Amino acid sequence: MAYFDAASSAPLHPVARQALLASLDEGWADPARLYREGRRARVLLDAAREAAAEAVGCRPDELTFTSSGTRAVHTGLAGALAGRRRVGRHLIVSAVEHSSVLHSAELLEASGGSVTQVAVDRAGLVDPAAYGDALRADTALACLQSANHEVGTEQPVGAVAEVCREAGVPLLVDAAQSLGWGPVDGGWSLLTASAHKWGGPSGVGLLVVRKGVRFAAQGPVDERESGRAPGFENIPAIVAAAASLRAVRAEAAEEAVRLRELTDRIRARVPRLVPDVEVVGDPVRRLPGVVTFSCLYVDGEALLHELDREGFSVSSGSSCTSSTLTPSHVLRAMGVLSEGNVRVSLPLGTAEEDVERFLAVLPRAVAAVREKLGAPGASQVAREEDVLVVDSLGKRCPIPVIELAKVIGDVPVGGLVRVLSDDEAARLDIPAWCEMRNQEYVGEEPAEKGTAYVIRRVS
Repeated sequence: MAYFDAASSAPLHPVARQALLASLDEGWADPARLYREGRRARVLLDAAREAAAEAVGCRPDELTFTSSGTRAVHTGLAGALAGRRRVGRHLIVSAVEHSSVLHSAELLEASGGSVTQVAVDRAGLVDPAAYGDALRADTALACLQSANHEVGTEQPVGAVAEVCREAGVPLLVDAAQSLGWGPVDGGWSLLTASAHKWGGPSGVGLLVVRKGVRFAAQGPVDERESGRAPGFENIPAIVAAAASLRAVRAEAAEEAVRLRELTDRIRARVPRLVPDVEVVGDPVRRLPGVVTFSCLYVDGEALLHELDREGFSVSSGSSCTSSTLTPSHVLRAMGVLSEGNVRVSLPLGTAEEDVERFLAVLPRAVAAVREKLGAPGASQVAREEDVLVVDSLGKRCPIPVIELAKVIGDVPVGGLVRVLSDDEAARLDIPAWCEMRNQEYVGEEPAEKGTAYVIRRVS
């Protein structure tokens, strides 16, 4: 079985396993106590903090261990916003932030604050100038991930941090995906990360708050971790997290070159091996081991199951794979195709043979899913005046796009097709199909049920 979902959670690094087992015997006591067992635990905790701080590029007393990366984000956002509440309650985030950031933003709005989402281009990249335009007199905090968790695009953190610094606004960076590859450059103010993303154990997050940043920890006061992370520290897991971060950093330069070559191979060959594929994410500014693509006329969940049967563990941002039946907010913000979406994220040590086997398996897996979907025999096609109407109500991705593709040739050049759909994914996938097929997407129209998407045949 080839595990290609390291962006969700990386396999436990051997150094993490060794450190975890070794510290179980020494790190079980309360590090706040002065007796021998407590002192041993304190030595382990302090050493782990120093090692993690060195990897981040901060002072040890600026770094707090939390129970997860998500908890680090929630704590960091809440504390920074509370610390600057006299300035205002305006928050800036990018449209492709991790859900932990966006959920915190929703909570702020629900309590009377305001949020500005900065748009991204089709590669998932923000424009630093857009952050400058979003800044206001009441802006308390700005947030930007260092690299995207779904498409791997690396963000211009340094440039955005400079824009924010000139305005006196702190920048919180979610570095969960990138910290294992290297420190985050730029004058950021707060940083969060998650150990299981770089091969450490789950249940350990990092929160860094630079000296001089106004911060007011929320919730009941606790004497541990500077009052920012209540509860007894999981010292064995913390030690393993810090040890594995140091270990992966030692391998990062060499592995980055090797994994980038493998993902470049996937990016180049998938469109040649599989027809009707869109590779998404920035082709240059991206994490070494992440490549994402979407396949027209494919059910994302069915494709993941097909690849699983072939021995590959991958993930997807397709709406078809979620209970909400809405496409990934990242793909939606980028305006790219969401159906049949596959994210391949290679862990350290991925064998070249596994990548070659994946490239051999993928074409037949996609073909099998497309064949199962077949022609939409139940579709209803009619004409309203000079407009061809396709009734796809009640049908989920990728059926509305398949039905559109099958009838576009039935209208003359310049003619219109009106697709009726009540699937939210159609709002993203139909315009994306038009761009891939050089057809004109006219827009949406109200319909008695669902939404009507209007397409003009250009070629």
